[in-house]
Formats: sequence, C-alpha cells, structure tokens
Amino acid sequence: MDWIQQSLYGTQWVSLGEIERRSPESAEVIERVCRQHKLKQPKLGLIPDQNPTTFTYGSLPNNARIVVSEGLFTYLEDEEVATVYAHELGHVIHWDFAVMTLASTLLQLLYLLYVYVRDRGSSEGRNRRGGKNLAFLALVAYLFYVAGSYLVLYLSRVREYFADYFAAETTGNPNALARALVKIALGIVQEGEREQDEETRRRSTRLLEGMRALGIYDAKAAGTVGTAYRLASDPSQVGRVFLWDLFNPWAWWMELNSTHPLTGKRVRALATYAEQLDLPVEFDMASVVAQGKQLNRQQLYGSFLLDMLLLNAEWLGAILGMGLGIPALQAGSYGMFAGLALAGASLGLLLKMPVMYPSLENPPALTVLKALSNPYTSPLRGLPMQLQGRVIGRGNPGYRLGADLKFQDETGMMFLRYASRFGPLGNFLFGARQAAGLIGKEGTVVGWFRRGVAPYLDLSRFQSRYGEVVTSHPPFGQAVQVALGLLGALLLMAFSPF
Repeated sequence: MDWIQQSLYGTQWVSLGEIERRSPESAEVIERVCRQHKLKQPKLGLIPDQNPTTFTYGSLPNNARIVVSEGLFTYLEDEEVATVYAHELGHVIHWDFAVMTLASTLLQLLYLLYVYVRDRGSSEGRNRRGGKNLAFLALVAYLFYVAGSYLVLYLSRVREYFADYFAAETTGNPNALARALVKIALGIVQEGEREQDEETRRRSTRLLEGMRALGIYDAKAAGTVGTAYRLASDPSQVGRVFLWDLFNPWAWWMELNSTHPLTGKRVRALATYAEQLDLPVEFDMASVVAQGKQLNRQQLYGSFLLDMLLLNAEWLGAILGMGLGIPALQAGSYGMFAGLALAGASLGLLLKMPVMYPSLENPPALTVLKALSNPYTSPLRGLPMQLQGRVIGRGNPGYRLGADLKFQDETGMMFLRYASRFGPLGNFLFGARQAAGLIGKEGTVVGWFRRGVAPYLDLSRFQSRYGEVVTSHPPFGQAVQVALGLLGALLLMAFSPF
C-alpha cells in the first residue's frame, strides 16, 4: 500500500513538525490522542494535490498511516483540519480500519469460493448429482457474497459516524468538523472546475476514485453540498440541499450502495453533538427538520413502492418470464425458457421508459442549485429542465475518450450523460471526435435531471450561443434494446421445440 501511495499519488512521508507548521492545532491533537491512548504516532503522509481528502490504512493501530492532501490545508482552517485528523485517529483507536480490511478479505474469499465451486460444477456436468449439488453450493456462496457486500458497506457507513463522534468528543468542536465536511465538498467542486492540464486532472481523478471507500468524504456526493455552500451567504441556507438526504425515501435506498453516510445525516448528527455540548450550532438543522415536516408526504411516499418496482422492471420482468418458463425448462426447451425471460426483461424496460423520459416540450428554465434543492426528485422520474451555462470539461477527466461532460452555470456544476443513437460505439466516437470541441462553449442544455448520491442530467440537446447543436438520445437507446430484446425472444421461442 505504501508503494501504491507513492507511485500513484506521489505521497510524501513527513514529520509531525511539518504538519505543525501547516496546522498547529492538528499537531497538538495528534500528540494528545496518541499520549492518552498509548498509541504510537501514525506515519503521516502528504499528497501534492489540491483536492481536499484524507484517509487511513494499516493492519494494526501501531502501524497505521494517516494521509492527507495539500488541498486540506488550502480549503480548511486550522481548527477544521484538527477535527479531520481527530476523525482519522478515531478510525485507528476503534480498529475499524483493520476490521474493514478483514471484512473485505473475507468477502473476497466468499467470491473466490463461488467462482471455484461454479467452475467445478460446470466441469462435473449439470445432469449428475454431484454437479447439481455443486451448482447449489455456488448459488449459496454467491448469495452470501451479495449479503456480505451490503454488510461491508453498512460497516463502512457506521464507522464514519463513530469517527465523527470521536472527533467531536476529542476536540470539543463538532461545528468545525461539520464545516470541514462541507468545505471538503466545496474544494472538490472548485478543483473540478479549474482549468488544469490533462495529467493533473488524471492524477486527481485517480486519487478521488481510488481512495473513495477509505476517504473521509465520498467525492461523488460533493457536487450538491459544495455548490450550496459556495452560494450561501448564510451557512444555514446550505440546509436546503439536505432536505433530500433526510426526508426523501430514495435517499435511504441510494445510501444502501454507498460507502459513506449521506452528508445531511452526518451534519445533523454533528449538530446534535453541538447541542449536547451547549454550543451554538453551525448549520441550523432544526429548521431543516422543521421544513422537512412540512413536505408533501403523499408526493414523497405515494408512488415510492411503484417507482421502486419500475426502477427494477427489467429484472422483475425477467424473473417473471423465467417463472412462466419453468414448465418449458423441465421439458428441456431451453430456448422457450430463455425467450420468455428475455421478453419479460424487454417489456419491463418498455414499461418504465415513459416514466424515465417524460415530454421535454417547454421544459422549465432552472439553475443547478434549484434542481439540487428539490426534495422530491428521484433516480427514476426524470425532471425536464434546461440550464444556461458553459461546458467546462469531461465527466471523467482521466478518460480522454469519455462522452460525458461537466456543465456549469452561475450556481454550480452538473454532470451531463450523453447517449448516442448507435450505443457504445456512438458514445466512443462522440467522445473521440466531438466532446473536446465543446469544452469552453457557452449555451443551453436540455434534458432530464435525476437525483441520487451523485446527481446528473440525461442530456437531450446542447445548443451553443452561436447556433451549434448537439443531440443526445437516451430514450432511443432503450427503445433499441427493447426492440432487439423482443425480436430475440420471438426468434428463440419460434425455433424452440417446446
């Protein structure tokens, strides 16, 4: 891991004195915590990157490494940096970084067992009893692997709450950590908008993606909070974007697949700690909760179950098709079984298309902040909208052929997802030939906004101020999938002996 740190991120190992020069309070916290807990001082790393981030790794508390980036000292005040170091020391004191390493290792062993038994079962043959038993054992191993994956994600989220509490208790300053979380999001957003050479962008992308699970903050969630904090003259205004985190049922569902708790929930917990310490609260989460109680519950929850089914309609359709095809499978008609499953998946996809892509006739002109502050948005139901602004870069700065883009208006940044009529090949050609030429151009984008851990816009059209038009076709691609799926299903069933 040390070698990876130095080769990929240029990590430099520094003394406590170097940290003290940049943040005196951080050095004091490190010394005090290590003395109180009889802990050997962790090895301290510094990454020459302006994206603010920090993480801890190691196998035992006495050989832990705490690594921070230069951006942490750029965007955070001294007391805020100190709470971040206290947070990372919390991971060391609680041993959770070692627990996560062990849990991840056991998870990988389960996956290796599944692969081994699956391959062994295939070689034994499905018609023999031994082969069938091995196939069943492979299925059980895979189910345990899936369940274990969600358990590891849950552990990853819970450990962040414990580390936040440790930092608040150790420093007596939960407000500083709440500010630090929000400022880290701001720093990630601003660094993403800066004009940088390709190598710097690629290195920063590697850092944020590679250390996503270990970092103090999920970089994919930065856009929402960072945008709000940059615009807020009063910190309490940032709470508008936390309404979705705290009250939208989709937030709970999206968080299941996240390595970190949603920011709104962490800030609310830190606000509670501040109240317990009789401190004034930095972010007025009480008013956010009061606003949340006034939201339209019918609009939030009324169609959630149906939307959940629609979001997974192709998988549910495939399962239903396989259920209907069991008699055919028992009769040895594998083509009929596969055809019914494929037809079910295709019809499920067809069913959810109108919900995902409503009409774009006269879409409302919104801003990035206004879209992010809407507590009723979801990953399924696309919100038609248009934005005025400028294309500032590729969605993935480290990938020169990527088709996705980043768009900025006066209030913040939004990721644009491009979809060609010709599928992945068309996306590749657009990324190779046209995407770079759009960077820096001002104009209007129209599409469907979706909210998840990382919000984005399914692009339909971009028109530059000089009349250049680029079109994207997300519904067309799904329509092609439906047509090809149904055609394939009909052919399989037509030529099936059953």
